[in-house]
Amino acid sequence: MYSSHSLPYLGVLIVAVVGNKMLEHCLSSKRTYTMNVVLLEDNTYGWSRPFVQAAVEQAIKKDKQENDNQGLDFKLTANYNGFNTTVYNRQGCGSSTCEGVAILKMLHSKNEVGCVMLGPSCTYATFQLVDDEVGLNLSIPIISAGSFGLSCDYKPKLTRILPPARKISDLLYNFMITKLTFKTEWKHVYVYKKSSNVTEDCFWYINALEAPSASFASKTSREMLRGEVDLKNALDSKNRHSNIFILCGSPDDVVSIKGMGRIDDEIMFILLDIYNPEYYVNTTSSKAMQDVLVVTLPQRNYINGSILTYNDTINDYVAGYHDGALLFGKVLREEMLSQLQNRSYAVPGDDNPFVNVSFDGMGGHYALDEYGDRDVNFSMIFTSTLTGKYETLVVFDTSQNKTIVIDTNPALHWNGHLPPDVPENQNVLDMQDVIVIVLSLSVVVVTAIALIFYRQNRKERLLQKKWSHINPHLIGPLDEKEVSLKIDEDKRKDSTFFNHRGRYDKKPVILKELKQTDGDFTEDQRIELNTLLRIDYYNLTKFYGTVKFEYGVFGVFELCQRGSLRYILNDTISYPDETFMDMEFKISVMYDIAKGMSYLHSSNIEVHGRLKSTNCVVDNRMVVKITDFGCHTILSPGRDVWTAPEHLRKDGVSQKGDVYSYAIIAHEIVMRWSPFYTQYCSDPTEKIYRVHYPNGMDFFRPDLNFDGASEREVELFMLIKNSWDEDPERRPDFKRIELNLGKIFSNLHNQASETYMDNLIRRLQMYSRTLEHLVEERTSLYKAERDRADRLNFMLLPGPVVRSLKETGKVEPELFEEVSIYFSDIVGFTTLCHYSTPMEVVDMLNDIYKNFDSILDHHDVYKVETIGDAYMVASGLPNRNGDRHAVDIAHMALDILAFVGTFELQHLPGIPLWIRIGVHSGPCAAGVVGNKMPRYCLFGDTVNTASRMESTGLPLRIHVSQSTINILQRTDCKFEYEQRGETYLKGKGKEMTYWLTGVTGGKYNLPTPPTAENFQRLQQDLSEMIVSSLENRGVGGEGFKNRKTLSTKVRRRETNSSLQGNSPPEYFHLAVTDNPSTYL
Repeated sequence: MYSSHSLPYLGVLIVAVVGNKMLEHCLSSKRTYTMNVVLLEDNTYGWSRPFVQAAVEQAIKKDKQENDNQGLDFKLTANYNGFNTTVYNRQGCGSSTCEGVAILKMLHSKNEVGCVMLGPSCTYATFQLVDDEVGLNLSIPIISAGSFGLSCDYKPKLTRILPPARKISDLLYNFMITKLTFKTEWKHVYVYKKSSNVTEDCFWYINALEAPSASFASKTSREMLRGEVDLKNALDSKNRHSNIFILCGSPDDVVSIKGMGRIDDEIMFILLDIYNPEYYVNTTSSKAMQDVLVVTLPQRNYINGSILTYNDTINDYVAGYHDGALLFGKVLREEMLSQLQNRSYAVPGDDNPFVNVSFDGMGGHYALDEYGDRDVNFSMIFTSTLTGKYETLVVFDTSQNKTIVIDTNPALHWNGHLPPDVPENQNVLDMQDVIVIVLSLSVVVVTAIALIFYRQNRKERLLQKKWSHINPHLIGPLDEKEVSLKIDEDKRKDSTFFNHRGRYDKKPVILKELKQTDGDFTEDQRIELNTLLRIDYYNLTKFYGTVKFEYGVFGVFELCQRGSLRYILNDTISYPDETFMDMEFKISVMYDIAKGMSYLHSSNIEVHGRLKSTNCVVDNRMVVKITDFGCHTILSPGRDVWTAPEHLRKDGVSQKGDVYSYAIIAHEIVMRWSPFYTQYCSDPTEKIYRVHYPNGMDFFRPDLNFDGASEREVELFMLIKNSWDEDPERRPDFKRIELNLGKIFSNLHNQASETYMDNLIRRLQMYSRTLEHLVEERTSLYKAERDRADRLNFMLLPGPVVRSLKETGKVEPELFEEVSIYFSDIVGFTTLCHYSTPMEVVDMLNDIYKNFDSILDHHDVYKVETIGDAYMVASGLPNRNGDRHAVDIAHMALDILAFVGTFELQHLPGIPLWIRIGVHSGPCAAGVVGNKMPRYCLFGDTVNTASRMESTGLPLRIHVSQSTINILQRTDCKFEYEQRGETYLKGKGKEMTYWLTGVTGGKYNLPTPPTAENFQRLQQDLSEMIVSSLENRGVGGEGFKNRKTLSTKVRRRETNSSLQGNSPPEYFHLAVTDNPSTYL
């Protein structure tokens, strides 16, 4: 890819080249033999300009010394140009695509092109300089230490000092097919492609192995592993494709792979670590490298302990550019010597003077092939099992594509031989594998059958929802008197827009013929029409349905009386610019369209696809609405001057394509010209062609002149220009367009003066907006009141019941197979009432049950009712929830019991509040009984049993039946419970019951149930506690006697001092069985 700002340079740099005269031209350049070094400026890459500069200067000195020895008086010079990519989001080679072109343009303008260019190293940047199809022809050759990609192969101006990806691909293919004494022929192989932190050389070497059109992929059975997940799956698979894994990187990558898990003994890794000389410096291998075959360059001539001033940054890239300068000096020197000796120096090629050249340099021996690419003897290094050191197994000569065996009897990790490419036990299945396969096939078959039945049932359900046409008799004629306010009515009666007008449900409608269908819509069309039917927005025309007449099928849409926006713009008499279509009105029109499109893009329709000024219509209130949206299965996408260039080139629709169409419409509105107006082109077909096929970077768009425009108009023009940008990703969305238009519109009122008509129009618009806000406010109030009524209904009855009552007026009774029911009541509630006034009883129950109700909000339960002190809750109805009903009831009961332990009666401080809780699970019937004050009631033995569980319980205990315990045991929740023993339940006999005490790991601060000793003591102290509590509140003597409690019996007991008698108060009348073993 090349970025958009590089193409303007191409015309400047197209220079005719005759390669075999390059040296003569260089020799005639006043003895300034200049090399232009063009590299990355970043210090994070091995080929960065600061690292290379010192090496090139050293090579210039060495070349000068050689010239002096030959009696030649000339010296090479170098210019250094770097480009910094740290400011880009994507740094390095990914952002350097056109930097080399830009630098070469600058050198050309200064007449400093020189004799040769050293760099770039990045394939993307080099490709822009050497590829003829791009349009750039160089007058100088390029020497690059890099540019590995296949796209730079066979370029006549390019010399690559380091081996390109083509050489690596040929090496691996020839090594695979070669049979050796310790190796069989290979056909299958994995190629691992890292997803991040990939070096430049590894990226292009693996890319050459991945490219489907390259020789390696076409001649071998290779499988790509893209990312660590694919690699791990392949390593763990018993039926893997191959034992051979090719990757590019360093030993650290191998260590990282070994950390994923166990590696099969048959697996071998081929590591492409081409530019790492450490294998010759530190020959001691690591354990992780025992099953690795390393491919690298032969030993270099430079060493880390060199006396060079740049020895800390020396590497193969730096050495390559050092030796590239020597190569240029060598070829130039031989040409000079041939001229001095009156003999011709044959240039090796038509364009490249550096082909078929051999020389020695810092990076070792160089041999360049007929294309200027370096041939090298790659070393394939293994770890000896005898010495634990790196040793050379074979050497591969790329000039002959020949493998040369170095160690005929290698001590390899795989018993002296390289492993076969295909696992030996690949087709052997043990019994466990057979069982897994049979079970897997069974699951697949069952799933397939279930999926077939599901799809069939789903399809049948969809087919049952047939699309029904509107009865043609419901479409009546449009009363012309109601539309008599339309301007120039006689003229517009002939318009095709008003050919099929009528009235449906007292609303004016327009009938649009659906020519692509006969009315029997497909399933997708019915789904789309149903979606379209639900769209209802202020700036979108309403769709009412379809109607079928004998002469065709029509869509019924809302009628906008003033016609299309295109008609309004053309009618300059009825809508003059000076008094009507001023800038404020134009922005309002653009704002209406943007709002409609913004809503459309956020709806299920998602995209328009046919937006243009002829399907933007205007109603009597001058509100612009969008029509012809949706129906993608019925209507084909547009292909006209409003169509985005990407959809002219490839059919389809997109939201960014709608933004482009909106920009063309906005241009029509602002300029009030014809669609896509240009001064020098009026043919629509030619306009579409020029948009489809742009001329380089000159993209064809409507005329938009910024000269003489005001500040606000410039803002509007920039918005339009950004919206029709060639790159869809750079176009704004409609939300941003709405925001920008709002800012521009608000700034228009900052003018110092305005005409009377401007003021009148603005006031009318302000009134329209105020009215719109008022309607929205009233609508929101109505919706709030409706929601309040719904919430009240939902508090009285379950949601499904309320919806059924609202829709049908009745509720069918329903049987639930399994629910859980909770009962609780206050122990001694009657006694508390005796000592309390009616208001105190009401306040007490209100405080208790409001807290209970708040606890219910955190659980999937339904409060059935409260009668006095009894509190009834159910779960599993009306919404079934599997086994969760028992879990939710159990959690809720624990929360309520924890709350009771901390609750204090407001009118009787210090008096404890005890409740009994009973829980039971089973089947239940439910329904609404009666028409007046309807209640959702539960029926069945489960309700009675739950009530018995509560009445036979103990204070501050949760009494749970065996059925509930069974359900809790089926779930993942670990509840704690204790066996109470057999308890007699009226009508059921003796049954095993339990106390629910908590949840494992949960922190419930449950109150301590009273023991027998506490029970006896509280019987004696309760009356004194109540009297003391009342006296502390200031109620004593006659005041206590005159309290208006619920029972005069209490006052008689107080008068007779009978509270000190032997019989316990009713507060402690506990319902227990006769069997004392049920006590804990």
